Amino acid sequence: MNLYPIEAGNFKLDGGAMFGVVPKTLWTRTNPADENNMIDIAARCLLIENGDRLTLIDTGMGNKQDEKFFGYYYQWGDFNLDDSLKKYGFHRDDITDVFLTHLHFDHCGGAIQWNKDRTGYEPAFKNASFWSNKDHWKWATEPNRREKASFLKENILPMQQSGQLKFVDAPSSDFATAKEMDFGILFVDGHTDKQMLPHINYKGKTLVFIADLLPTAGHLPLPFVMGYDTRPLLTLPEKEKFLKLAADNNFYLFLEHDATNQIITVKNTDKGVRLNETLTLNDFIN
Repeated sequence: MNLYPIEAGNFKLDGGAMFGVVPKTLWTRTNPADENNMIDIAARCLLIENGDRLTLIDTGMGNKQDEKFFGYYYQWGDFNLDDSLKKYGFHRDDITDVFLTHLHFDHCGGAIQWNKDRTGYEPAFKNASFWSNKDHWKWATEPNRREKASFLKENILPMQQSGQLKFVDAPSSDFATAKEMDFGILFVDGHTDKQMLPHINYKGKTLVFIADLLPTAGHLPLPFVMGYDTRPLLTLPEKEKFLKLAADNNFYLFLEHDATNQIITVKNTDKGVRLNETLTLNDFIN
């Protein structure tokens, strides 16, 4: 098995929205804001090369939306999905599986692109299966008013229309070993219904693609919960349970949205679970 960090493009989000009720004087210690109160956000995906399968976890927001849309997100830097794949010798057409932790636009937008004459949409990965789960798919295609702006039909419905959509088996508990994938999946419901967090075993170590349960290292304290979460009072126990497990078992946490840190480990302290060390995926591999 080989693992590669795929940088799909950086953007900015409102710091207050990213930290909910936490005062700015606290969250700016780890996530400094600019003059517009915006903080740096990454869209860091993970590519898993395992035998004849090449699995991409999440895709970033893509590039098919209009200028007005991107104007809300202050894109910065030179990262994009195609160049990041090329860096490791891959192309979109090589991808066999696209695993989507959830269907918010910044996680799945890159899965779908304009067709050649811009009259409609088509999969950006023509040879890949797109993996979601039935509960989350229903949640995303029949969105509540709060999340409707994050579940864009042009990002989602073409997966099904193309015939490339597949669902992982529904779990009997909050953790499942997906036979279709070569990793376990933790299901969490605080941020959005049935978000999926892959647990990858690599040479006896556990790497967890943590998605939006822990957006950045600055979100480690339990009350530091995003304003975007649909069920913040559910995020709290989900986060507490997971972080204790991560500290007790020395999990490596792959951060999708932290613009500075690729991977962190955590430890138990008198103040709760806190940061232990920061490292790159290359550090983890070696």
